[in-house]
Amino acid sequence: MTDASLILWLRRDLRLTDSPMLTEAARTGRPLIPLFILDPETEGLGAAPKWRLGLGIGAFAEALEALGARLILRRGTALDVLQDLIAETGADAVWWHRLYDRAAVARDTGVKAALKAQGIGARSFAGHLLFEPWEVETGSGGFYRVYTPFWKALRDRHVPAPLPAPKRLTAPATWPASDSLDAWHMGAAMQRGAAVVARHIHVGEAKALDRLDRFIDRCVDAYADARDLPAVDGTSGLSENLTYGEIGPRTIWSAGWRALHGGAKGAETFLKELVWREFAYHLMHHTPHITHANWKPEWDAFPWQGDSKAAEYWRRGMTGEPFVDAGMREMYVTGRMHNRARMIVASYLTKHLMTHWKLGLDWFAECLVDWDPASNAMGWQWASGSGPDSAPFFRIFNPATQVEKFDPKAEYRHRFIAELSRNPGPDALSFFDAVPKSWALDPARPYPKPLVDLAEGRKTALAAYSARNS
Repeated sequence: MTDASLILWLRRDLRLTDSPMLTEAARTGRPLIPLFILDPETEGLGAAPKWRLGLGIGAFAEALEALGARLILRRGTALDVLQDLIAETGADAVWWHRLYDRAAVARDTGVKAALKAQGIGARSFAGHLLFEPWEVETGSGGFYRVYTPFWKALRDRHVPAPLPAPKRLTAPATWPASDSLDAWHMGAAMQRGAAVVARHIHVGEAKALDRLDRFIDRCVDAYADARDLPAVDGTSGLSENLTYGEIGPRTIWSAGWRALHGGAKGAETFLKELVWREFAYHLMHHTPHITHANWKPEWDAFPWQGDSKAAEYWRRGMTGEPFVDAGMREMYVTGRMHNRARMIVASYLTKHLMTHWKLGLDWFAECLVDWDPASNAMGWQWASGSGPDSAPFFRIFNPATQVEKFDPKAEYRHRFIAELSRNPGPDALSFFDAVPKSWALDPARPYPKPLVDLAEGRKTALAAYSARNS
């Protein structure tokens, strides 16, 4: 036993409930120093996720203060900051929850080795996922490459109940100095878009738990069908909170499981979506190139185009295809995009416009408040055909038929595309307030004509696919 302080290095785990590291640390009775480091990896986040992370940090700092603790903020390389804080405080150990992207793994591995070499305790915890990516194996001991068998392997596994929040945290005798969160300017790159998106986000653990309760009470029963209708409030919206760890996956699983056994018709589909996220992390761990290169290497020779004028129209939500444009504009107004729209938007860019999926992946990483490195990568590669998908490339979504099927009353289109309405609503007009002024977009201008003929675009994509396989 020791009375030396213990540093808790916070990252994407901004919650009190079901935090394995925090729970165990509280049980030790030792003085605890919660710490968030604005390191180069975090500095490199896109505009929207970095801004949203800053808001989450602020909310979590307030939650810690209610338990008698403080969140110390420091800027710099993770190892340098940790070593400085250890020297200042006499702390003899650093704990953290694991992350799984390449940059985080490399950073954390280096930090752990360096600290241990100096005689400092270094310990990492699970908590970002239901199961560690290496814990789920096929019958032959390998990893899963297809989702359905992965789901079947997980659905009956025991998931421990979420841990309660600690009631009190022991403070050190003297708190070390902390940066000011405002001085970090986490939202600088959002510019005028921040004021628009701020109206649609739900920051912090309390709001995340309320969001889950509301979904289970009102929406989970109809989820299997409603989740495909972008004009309907039929999803949980929890991707925003999950990515920053404002709610734990075990908390969501537990609520979904209770709803399933309570007879909610859509609960199993909801649980499958949570496991889809697990599958993305499973693949990112075993095949880390999924985040930056074709998951299927045979796609390296496919003739995708790079950036272009057409891709810029896509970025601006001005393709002339209402389902595509509504999805892009929803992202600029709310910071999120409905999952059905994401599939259409991604398919259109990679197939009708024959543009490389990496361009879309990077743009989403810039603009989504619920950006997640694993889910974003798997989603884009799934849509493009280059990723872990049992369906062939010639699954090409037609935006026109898709919008008639999933937005038959044009409610979604009219909500976000001002040019399609005589009296556009606030969200449609907010798009023009959110995007850069340099785009010079004006709701009074006519809606643009389609960039490409959908039939011709499909034909071109299929021809390229056939040529690659000939």
